Amino acid sequence: MGFENIIFELVSIFAGAAILGTVFLYLKQPIILAYIVLGVIAGPWGLAIIKQPDHIEQLSHIGVILLLFLLGMNLKAERLFHLFSKTAVVTLTSSIVFLILFTSVALLSGFELINSLVIGASLMFSSTIISLKLIPTTTLHHKHTGEMMTSVLLLQDVIAIVLILIMTGRQNNDVVISILLLIIKLLVLAVCAYLLVKYLINRLFVRFDTIREYAFLLSLGWGMLGAGVADAIGLSYEMGAFIAGVAFASSPVAMVIAEDLKPLRDFFLVLFFFSIGAQFNFLASQHILMVALLLAFIVVLIKPLMFKKGFELTGEKKSLSTELGVRLGQGSEFSLLFAYTAVTAGIIDLNTSYFIQMVVIISFVLSTYWVVYRYRTPISSTERKRMD
Repeated sequence: MGFENIIFELVSIFAGAAILGTVFLYLKQPIILAYIVLGVIAGPWGLAIIKQPDHIEQLSHIGVILLLFLLGMNLKAERLFHLFSKTAVVTLTSSIVFLILFTSVALLSGFELINSLVIGASLMFSSTIISLKLIPTTTLHHKHTGEMMTSVLLLQDVIAIVLILIMTGRQNNDVVISILLLIIKLLVLAVCAYLLVKYLINRLFVRFDTIREYAFLLSLGWGMLGAGVADAIGLSYEMGAFIAGVAFASSPVAMVIAEDLKPLRDFFLVLFFFSIGAQFNFLASQHILMVALLLAFIVVLIKPLMFKKGFELTGEKKSLSTELGVRLGQGSEFSLLFAYTAVTAGIIDLNTSYFIQMVVIISFVLSTYWVVYRYRTPISSTERKRMD
């Protein structure tokens, strides 16, 4: 079917999201969960209104790309390096602990060693989408909380890319070389992006700054170009968009453009959450539902505790460390990509992939409730907790 019925599908998704979102808000439930539930209902394992959601999932990644691009716009390079130096130990240590713990739980649940290792590795990461979607924009861009959380998520993304390289290149002898090339590519892309913004993009903005439509188009094109180039050289779209955003942060119009791009970002993020629900095969995973529930609870409980302790050891206040831990306490969209890569490479079976998918989605739901009802978010159903 592909994109043949894309208009009907978009009509169904956004009309359904508006209706179900309204119901969720009346019930004082997080609106993000309405999009996921809509995906389950309308997807191939529900009413099958949308029988093949793969192309919706492809479109939805534009929202992730825009999210990382906007995030980069609000971080200067020198500040980012300082944050990395502070959070690197916390990120690496917590990742190792999570790998060992979640692998052990999977082994005790009856999974084979290789499958258990992939489960453990996939659940090391926290969700960039959930974490950034649930934090107020003012906190994300102008407060220490947002900066610390962002640096952890970005370092986790780099770890995920390295692990995917190891999986896809495990039969060759050039894994180390591939990792070194990855680092070189990141540095070269960052330098080229900085030079292009300084000597070309900024000058174009100065020359045509009175044409608002052109400024919007140029900034959007720049972010997409960064994403596309990164993918072409073996990185990820998201990493390229972020680098493009950081380079663009020096532009005098960066903050204005960021506001203009937010509605477009939110449009595609609705598709992202819908696609998560639509691709969830509940029937194929029923026999491991209890184990998935147990591991999801462990993820949502252990991750906040581990991150809290790690941030406290770096000198952060107890209240800030607790909040950071809770906001990072879930699985990741990278977990789903990691599982897909492992299945494609023949490392794990399809049931293990479904298991990872179930754990991640349940952790999304549990973590979202915890954050929304404890901290301020842009999607809270109460005015006291709502903040953008």
